[in-house]
Amino acid sequence: QAQLVESGGGLVQAGGSLRRSCAASGRTFSRYAVGWFRQAPGREREFVTAIDWSGSSTYYSDSVKGRFTISRDNAKSTVYLQMKSLKPDDTAVYYCAVPGSPYTLPQTMGVIPVAYWGQGTQVTVSS
Repeated sequence: QAQLVESGGGLVQAGGSLRRSCAASGRTFSRYAVGWFRQAPGREREFVTAIDWSGSSTYYSDSVKGRFTISRDNAKSTVYLQMKSLKPDDTAVYYCAVPGSPYTLPQTMGVIPVAYWGQGTQVTVSS
């Protein structure tokens, strides 16, 4: 069993920045990739980015590439999402997620089943 607790997020103007955190407990965090997803009103949940177990490999959706950065600190069992140059289209509830199998490649996080989700936190970007 694992628990993911998110923090950060909130309201920001277009062009601004935010940093999200996802703290994990309950399993060997350092063996698992972690991803971020988001869901805007009236839309399906979509993959945003993921990082592998070691932090050496990352993968981004085209919509956030060059603006968002994912990183992790295994000593703190925490993954971070730094969001820059935010746009109104980035407005959504953001969720961190962990797959069921260890050592998952980050580029597969968007298509494999997620075993654990964070509670989700609203990010609102005003124009």
